Amino acid sequence: MESRKTRIRPRERDAIIQSLRAGVTPRTGLHHIQVGRAREVEALVRDLDRILDGGSAFRLIIGAYGAGKSFFLQLVRSIALEKGLVTLHGDLSPDRRLYSTGGHARNLYAELTKNLSTRTKPDGNGLPGLVERFLAEARREADAEGTTVKAAISKRLEKISEMVGGYDFASVIEAYWNGYEQGDDRLRADAVRWLRGEFATRTDARNALGVRTIIDDGNVYDSFKILSLFVRQAGYGGLLVNLDEMVNLYKLASSKARLSNYEQILRMLNDCLQGTAGAIGFLLGGTPDFLYDPRKGLYSYEALHSRLTENSFAKAAGVNDYDAPILHLGSLSAEELYVLLGNIRNVYASGDPAKHLVPDEALAAFLAHCSKKIGEAYFRTPRTTIKAFADFLAVLEQNPGIRWTSLIDEIPVEEDRPTDMPEIADEGEEEAPEDGLSSFRI
Repeated sequence: MESRKTRIRPRERDAIIQSLRAGVTPRTGLHHIQVGRAREVEALVRDLDRILDGGSAFRLIIGAYGAGKSFFLQLVRSIALEKGLVTLHGDLSPDRRLYSTGGHARNLYAELTKNLSTRTKPDGNGLPGLVERFLAEARREADAEGTTVKAAISKRLEKISEMVGGYDFASVIEAYWNGYEQGDDRLRADAVRWLRGEFATRTDARNALGVRTIIDDGNVYDSFKILSLFVRQAGYGGLLVNLDEMVNLYKLASSKARLSNYEQILRMLNDCLQGTAGAIGFLLGGTPDFLYDPRKGLYSYEALHSRLTENSFAKAAGVNDYDAPILHLGSLSAEELYVLLGNIRNVYASGDPAKHLVPDEALAAFLAHCSKKIGEAYFRTPRTTIKAFADFLAVLEQNPGIRWTSLIDEIPVEEDRPTDMPEIADEGEEEAPEDGLSSFRI
């Protein structure tokens, strides 16, 4: 097979290898190992272009455990950054969700804003730089029009001030500018804390910044929409919100808590499809159970079920509808998986074909071994196969005297299965009967 010529920096190489051996998605160097998914990537690139044009996008990325959802989300995020979008990314967990009365939604918002990324800050912590860029744009406008910077800030935030929660958001941005002018680092830090949703009480926020509201469980989604307008005012193309591990909502024990979170997803879907949200996109990664389960999945909520019903014509024809809100990650072909293993081999060699640890025959032998052990499942959920191949190369790298042929039959490859997880109890929500859905239906 033809090898790539691009040299890979040691730091990037080590980061990729460590992630692959741990069975998680690398945060850097995705282009060195990406294969397949061409149609899916094309569809998401069209979504990103729509956001850049001031529109909106909503996608559910559905795939089994280990099918590559997290990798795909990270890949799209990296493309978004290159196109000039601002991204938020984070995983849902037992203490992070879209709606709650116990601080869980605010926890999610704080995690997302901590991970806010731009092209110059791809690894997160980009919120201070975002505010600084907005102020730089305001200063340029003030100089051009012969007005004060405060007047320019107020003008640029006029539309945001009219939104729910927007007035205090604008006040916090002005407070950041005051801190900048006065050399008050504490005031600037408090402004960033407010923007990140880190104030737990309104009293603390009023004492620090003079505002009467905070970002809390009840206004997280509204804060996303405010932020999308703000990033446009700062000179970026729009906002992309990546939410992974949506299965944690499916695992909530309380039906009331689940449906309250599903209502937030419905708000996102409606706003994006109706065009009432601008310059924002949502990518939600989840498993088939999270979507299809009629008792606990999104399909248990009538309003979402009707909106997310799949295209029957595409299904009858045996093809995918890449413009639908649901994007299924199909299985990798044998050829694509072969190329993927070759890319991993190339990463271990730092991009130098002369340093490949195994020949092409080893790739074919490894795939044959996987097929014999777990059948066609290794195409559907390649995570375990990739992890095993990375471990295989690690042994050869550390022990040059070992022949690769002696290791093939010793490699333990098992089908990737989800870890058994109990349902997530919600002490702050009262359990509702499973059949009491009528009050939530729209």
